[in-house]
Amino acid sequence: MAYELPARFAEYNEARQRGFLTVKKVKEDGGRVAGIFCTFTPLEILDAAGFLSVSLCGMSGETIPAAEAHLPRNLCPLIKSSYGFALTDKCPYTYFSDLIVGETTCDGKKKMYELLGRLKPVYTLHLPQGLDGCALESWTAELRRFIAFLEERFGVSVTDKALREAARARNQERRARMALMETMRAAPPPASGLSLYRTLEGSGFLFDQDQRTAGLDRLREELLAAYAAGERPVSAASRRILVTGCPIGGVLEKTVGVIEASGGAVVCFENCSGIKTACQMVDEQAEDILSAIAARYLEIGCAVLSPNRRRREHLKRLIEEFHVDGVVEVDLQSCTTYGVETYEIQALLRELGVPYMALETDYAQGDCGQLSTRLGAFIERL
Repeated sequence: MAYELPARFAEYNEARQRGFLTVKKVKEDGGRVAGIFCTFTPLEILDAAGFLSVSLCGMSGETIPAAEAHLPRNLCPLIKSSYGFALTDKCPYTYFSDLIVGETTCDGKKKMYELLGRLKPVYTLHLPQGLDGCALESWTAELRRFIAFLEERFGVSVTDKALREAARARNQERRARMALMETMRAAPPPASGLSLYRTLEGSGFLFDQDQRTAGLDRLREELLAAYAAGERPVSAASRRILVTGCPIGGVLEKTVGVIEASGGAVVCFENCSGIKTACQMVDEQAEDILSAIAARYLEIGCAVLSPNRRRREHLKRLIEEFHVDGVVEVDLQSCTTYGVETYEIQALLRELGVPYMALETDYAQGDCGQLSTRLGAFIERL
């Protein structure tokens, strides 16, 4: 029997639209807005500097044709979409940003930021290439350089006290996100993966930190209460799927939507909007708080860092904790880092005895039929 999800899910789905007006009000009141693209962006620094951080548009194919006037057609769709929204002035968040913070997570984004810098002020953070050697020292020094830039450019003061307070607040939010995602360990899960993902994504557009954290806690409590009362929105017969790979916001319906329409239930997202970037905490008691912040971000198991041992470690743990029946990797077209890693991930899952499928796609709809056929066959085999 199907039940309606708590009404609060819908509230989060509408948060992005309401967020436009919130950001406009922040600007009218003299506040500063930082547009960001990546989970490697050190939010604690922007918080301590008094910026409102907001994720910029880049999950739609709508603006890709305009972007292709400046960018190669065979570039990653996320990069083209992000640039296209700025180029066409269709993203209010980009419009209101005093600063856009980029990062060297791939060569395509790095070069795109050069073009974006002609439209808006852009600061590019230089990530270390790997995790061995002096990676932590290098990344900490890069964050110090970023702080110096913010202080000089905007006349702010980023203190250790402010960084610790920001780290404490961000840790609380991450714990709330983790607790909500961990409800999906239940069999059957208390919500569809599609609803959960949209909720997590929408929470980023509730800009009051305490309200955002409290809202995630309330949603978890409501979800668990409904579950305890016998509500089962997901069939117990659904195959439990973990999704890994690239950011999937722009391909959510034709991947996660199709998986769940085909008899699967996505119980775990091991990607940028899921567990991969929420499970690491900043050591709030560390003597050098900035170094602790730097260390937290280097714990993210992203394919842009080599060797990427952490992703394999996370996958092993998550497959067991969420009782996963199969893994679907979603890679965006021309994303070399994740594309190359599919070989090792496939080998790991073969060793673990877990069925695995890798998909490469983009924001166009031309491959929807093919993806539906392949995903349907994969779920049926499980």
